[in-house]
Amino acid sequence: MSSLNVALPSIAADTHASQTRLSWIIDAYSLVFAALLLPAGAVGDRFGRRRALLTGLLIFGAGSAAAPFTSSATALIGLRCVLGVGAALVMPATLSTITGTFPRERRAAAVGVWAAVAGASAVVGLLASGLLLQAWSWRSVFLLGVVLAALAAVGTWLFVPDSAAPDGPALDVVGAVISIAGVGALVYSIIEAPENGWLGVPTLLGLGAGVVLLAGFVAWELHTRAPLLDPRLFTRPAFAAGTLSILLQFFGFFGLIFITMQYLQLVRGDSALVAALSVLPMAAGMMPAARLAPKVVAAVGARACCVAGLLLITAGMVVLSRLDQGSSYWLLLAGLFPLGVGMGLAMTPATTAVTDSLPPALQGVGSAVNDLSRELGGALGIAVLGSLLSSTYRRHLAQHGALPPALAEKARSSLGVAAHLGEPVLGHARTAFVDGMQIAFLGGAVATGIAALAVALLLRTSRAPSTTATGTGIGTGEPAAAPRPVRTAPSSPAAT
Repeated sequence: MSSLNVALPSIAADTHASQTRLSWIIDAYSLVFAALLLPAGAVGDRFGRRRALLTGLLIFGAGSAAAPFTSSATALIGLRCVLGVGAALVMPATLSTITGTFPRERRAAAVGVWAAVAGASAVVGLLASGLLLQAWSWRSVFLLGVVLAALAAVGTWLFVPDSAAPDGPALDVVGAVISIAGVGALVYSIIEAPENGWLGVPTLLGLGAGVVLLAGFVAWELHTRAPLLDPRLFTRPAFAAGTLSILLQFFGFFGLIFITMQYLQLVRGDSALVAALSVLPMAAGMMPAARLAPKVVAAVGARACCVAGLLLITAGMVVLSRLDQGSSYWLLLAGLFPLGVGMGLAMTPATTAVTDSLPPALQGVGSAVNDLSRELGGALGIAVLGSLLSSTYRRHLAQHGALPPALAEKARSSLGVAAHLGEPVLGHARTAFVDGMQIAFLGGAVATGIAALAVALLLRTSRAPSTTATGTGIGTGEPAAAPRPVRTAPSSPAAT
């Protein structure tokens, strides 16, 4: 998801994609990913998590192999949807395999490693893409996906034990269809809002349809015998707090990556590699913080650790909202490093909150919800923050009377297109882009600030650690209504 952000300027120049199309190229993947996570997780639980991993990696590799041969933004968006299908089969099985094979006393450390790798891989993806773009075109980024999928498939075949619950409940097809339609309507309407207008009839109808469909999903899940996701799980404070924290962390994080890569290359004029290297301080803060988070939780509690991390993310976003065309790298560093530390501190306790607040039979559900929160948060972050950027960018260019109308209309498509029009169009386009970027980053800061407040309130009654309820002391230990238990086949001795 993150790696292609580095290639956005090249893709815009090659395919003449508008800013809205660029949002779709990134978000088509995460939208399909998020929409299919719950049903894909249920398929893995029922028919085998190892099979789901291998099938998903095959689909992901095949889609990546086809993408370099595309020449239009529309075809690229379609193939990104295929990649999302593969990823939806892969991701839930990773965390459920870890939580199912590690004993409770070692699970927090294992989840910490998983969270560190999952979070830092976004930055590593940027760096890998930057290196590839120094020598080849944006198509090479997809070839890297083929290689990684093949390596992961070999590792899965050799090391991952198979586990399944064949006697589990039947797949909730109706719930899956309603949830996919609801999430799709919301994200589609948000991304298309700059084109249709935030108060335009298509936008309002789409947002309204999304809300109605998601409300219908909740009603259906409350009354069906085998729900895809029982909404009553969110009555567990730790489960609700962890889910909301992850959702809004990645809302800000992926929205930030989407915008920053364009700012560094198209406003500052950095190369793809320099742009990728410029955000490495975020990983330098994230990975150590994620590894230290379990010790911080043991010392001060999950509530304090998670809230502190979210506040650091908020502070970093506020600092980054001060960037303009003439800003030094030190200002960028001052925002990225605390943001990375905050992500590391907030991710691990939030992930552990989701998994440890559920019994072993529901670990597949917990891992799927955790992944859904990440991907839905990322999709919404790119959609909302990208739309704030695009709306401001288009409005400011339209208000600039010094530009010939024909050139202004072309430049309104995206900053990447404006870069080929030369001065004075490019100068005005860069100013409009920075104005939109500042508003978008403040929007991200508001989202993570709300998350910090919500987590502080939800976890204010957390108990001391309990050996019977949770392994981290972040759950209430009280049973809540849940779907019919899904039995997990015992892992092999070698896996344990």
